[in-house]
Amino acid sequence: MEAYKREFIQFLQSAGVLKFGDFTAKSGRKIPYFVNAGMIKTGDQITKMGEFYARAYMEKLGKKQAVLYGPAYKGISLSISAAVALSKEGLNLPFFFNRKEVKDHGEGGVFVGYVPQAGEEIVIIEDVITAGTAIRESMEILSHLEGTKVAATFIMVDRKERGQTEKGAMQEIEEQFGFPVYSVVDVYDIIEYLEEDPANEENVTRIKNYLAVNGAK
Repeated sequence: MEAYKREFIQFLQSAGVLKFGDFTAKSGRKIPYFVNAGMIKTGDQITKMGEFYARAYMEKLGKKQAVLYGPAYKGISLSISAAVALSKEGLNLPFFFNRKEVKDHGEGGVFVGYVPQAGEEIVIIEDVITAGTAIRESMEILSHLEGTKVAATFIMVDRKERGQTEKGAMQEIEEQFGFPVYSVVDVYDIIEYLEEDPANEENVTRIKNYLAVNGAK
């Protein structure tokens, strides 16, 4: 396993972002581990998170000019931290996010921050994809921006689960909308990391059993 992947998984655990137990995902599935970006609570933690996203962005897209979009609510801090980290790498990208409810006073509208113009590309910064529900919601929101297109999505963890078919949720998103989805790590990286310590045997078994039922074919 690459050193940065191990470092990232250790960071997720230490920050309480990655937990093991019994949880329910947005898709309604009962899952044996949970990835929750809402557990990021300090300046140091969000700075570190942004650096991992920035590394992934630079590896996959290089110096590509795009507009970062962070879906409310967790994507807001993730997109801002990624924008800050990328600016330190010499890539100054605008960012924006959405409101859960449309504001009908002041400047109004559903978006906060930079509003992409026709011809510009958008990169979505999300936390995780399970069945693809949140990404489809984002695409519906972004569809109101005429003349723009989504170039890519970046997430923390690819859960390698099937989406609405037997295919992986990320593969379905890529095929439906025509853009790639990149992750810093995937669930098999997490399994590999956990298997280094025999004390994690129960969690490893539960995750593998879950993937046997819900994993992408």
